[in-house]
Amino acid sequence: MHRIILLTGATDGIGLVTAEKLVAEGHHLLLHGRNPAKLQTVENKLKALSAGVVESYQADMSDLSEVEKLARQVSERHTRLDVIINNAGVYKTDQPITKDHLDVRFVVNTLAPYLLTKRLMPLMDRTGRVVNLASAAQEAVDLDAMAGNQAVKEDFSAYGQSKLALTMWSRQMAHGLGDTGPAIIAVNPGSLLASKMVKEGFGVAGKDLAIGADVLMRAALSEEFAKASGLYFDNDIGQFGQPHSDALNDTKCEQLVLAIEQQLTALGLPV
Repeated sequence: MHRIILLTGATDGIGLVTAEKLVAEGHHLLLHGRNPAKLQTVENKLKALSAGVVESYQADMSDLSEVEKLARQVSERHTRLDVIINNAGVYKTDQPITKDHLDVRFVVNTLAPYLLTKRLMPLMDRTGRVVNLASAAQEAVDLDAMAGNQAVKEDFSAYGQSKLALTMWSRQMAHGLGDTGPAIIAVNPGSLLASKMVKEGFGVAGKDLAIGADVLMRAALSEEFAKASGLYFDNDIGQFGQPHSDALNDTKCEQLVLAIEQQLTALGLPV
């Protein structure tokens, strides 16, 4: 069965390899990228496969107004969406603070996928999937730092906090939906894969990107993940595992989601 799939951050790294695999299998891919020229190049490349359907959407995920626009454009063109793969992410950047005075890691890795998922939820049903690209890098979340009230000095700390926050809201959203909505699954695709992010951040070539793309495909499409809502899949060990203890703490997860929603409301984007 061919599905309609939105894949963010699809012009580089794991996202690009996953996009190629999805189109080759004949799925209808909603291709997202930040750079218009690169997005067009990738769209042309995927269409040349003469397999699935490809349409592209440009948005800068560090600008939440563009995330809002992306969700609106998808909703205007589609009445149904089967899968969202929130893959877009950032680790190290020369511009760590956004125009809204927030750390860009929290915006791109935590807030943007939350906003996008909430906005597109009306297009999804209980058979759908939301796959959130988590990480083995997980660090206790400082809610003041997420709100932009204090800086995070280390790139790794900001990244680890933002990825744990993503894992925490995944679990909280899954529990809130229960059996009424799509499965929400956090997936660590594998540590130190050969993405641009890994090369720039850690200075290593990294492992085969197909390791990550293959597990994202399984999480999005396979029956083994159909009942995995709220769980965390750790591809470093090849099975469902335990995330940071904070992601298993109901009170902390509730507090985090409340903080996210208050932050979005303050930015004029209530969910």
